[in-house]
Amino acid sequence: MREPSLPCGAGLGFRRELLPELTRGVPGPIEFFEIAPENWAGQGGRAARQLREFTERHPFVCHGLSLSLGGPGALDEALLRRIRTFMDEHGIALYTEHLAWCADDRQLYELLPIPLTGDAVRWTAARIRRAQDLLGRRIGIENASYYVEPPGAEMGEAEFIAAVVAEADCLLHLDVNNLYVNSRNFGFDPFEFLHALPLERTCYVHVAGHYVEADGLLVDTHGAAVIDPVWALLAAAYRAIGSAPPTCLERDFNQPGLAQLGAEVGHIARLQAAAERRAA
Repeated sequence: MREPSLPCGAGLGFRRELLPELTRGVPGPIEFFEIAPENWAGQGGRAARQLREFTERHPFVCHGLSLSLGGPGALDEALLRRIRTFMDEHGIALYTEHLAWCADDRQLYELLPIPLTGDAVRWTAARIRRAQDLLGRRIGIENASYYVEPPGAEMGEAEFIAAVVAEADCLLHLDVNNLYVNSRNFGFDPFEFLHALPLERTCYVHVAGHYVEADGLLVDTHGAAVIDPVWALLAAAYRAIGSAPPTCLERDFNQPGLAQLGAEVGHIARLQAAAERRAA
């Protein structure tokens, strides 16, 4: 087992289709990689060897896809134990997951919003605390994109996120593209929302591109370049946090090639450097 190492700087999602280019050389701006442990834990053979070659040389972050922290079904403790073993084997210190639900008695393969109620705060926070116990570390929870507002809200979303973070004593994983997408789809000010979050708990940040439907609906696809308003929101987040936490570019589809991805990661790094100069 490797000693866990926390990432810093700007990073990129680790995708199998990028492996041929990454093997020839990692662009300079990329300081760490993000990986979905469900897709890699327990694998053997060539894929496992390739991953080991990278985790020996670069910091990694685990970002979960299927834990369903706010869901009605039993928490998948077997998955959490596999993830802990995987993280220990590869020296990965940070794990984050979505503040959403995606399963009842089976996986639904969709991230769904949690009702914004006091009962949901207590239910979700208890599951996060149990997940942290099983993983042996505090985790970051990510503000998720959504396309329908759950009924029966007793509070706003930012208030709900802050309440869960406080009740669970966990960390915040800030996704600025999700925040922007939701603000456009539901008509609220993303900067006001940003400042209502418990930013002092921020451990990790995502930035990504999205797709605009013909009717104007924004869809969080991670399949396009980051647009200027999202870059502006990222810069505002760094100012509000007072530092530049590790930040990952998400690009899951329509891969443009490593050179272009490296350029976008480089833009993250420049915004981080500017934030650190202001904080000095």
